[in-house]
Amino acid sequence: MQITYRPIGFFHTPHKTTTGMPIQPSGAQGVKGTINILPEFREGIRDIEGFSHLIILYHLHEICGQELTVIPFLDQTPHGIFATRSPKRPNPLGLSVMALCGVSDEGIILNNVDVLDGTPVLDIKPYVPDFDVWPADRVGWFEGKSGNATTKRSDDRFSACTLKETGS
Repeated sequence: MQITYRPIGFFHTPHKTTTGMPIQPSGAQGVKGTINILPEFREGIRDIEGFSHLIILYHLHEICGQELTVIPFLDQTPHGIFATRSPKRPNPLGLSVMALCGVSDEGIILNNVDVLDGTPVLDIKPYVPDFDVWPADRVGWFEGKSGNATTKRSDDRFSACTLKETGS
């Protein structure tokens, strides 16, 4: 089965390379960015300004290949890809919850942006605490480590594709 998506817009952020980026929005506090929504989808952001936060789904366009076991940024031990937030996924999808700062004629203005400049946006959903917050009684290997995402930055282990990898 083949599944095809098309971008609804593109991120514009200060993050120009994957190395050194925040690894989660909690580590990107105060970092502003925008999503320029393609003209044919701009009607879809009507009424969005009533929300303080948005869930953004995006395509990790600079990631090549996949790994089913990875050493994530917050640990030194290998874990299965589905037990991590690593970008080297079978389907390179990213998800971030970001603060909505405003709406412009071209799209939306966000805060706490942890995404590479030029990243294609696949979908935007309103963040609704009654739907999206669940008390968790366990967080697996993230226990005692998730708070480190506020200061941890990405290194080159999941860097963008090289010319050799892309066959160019």
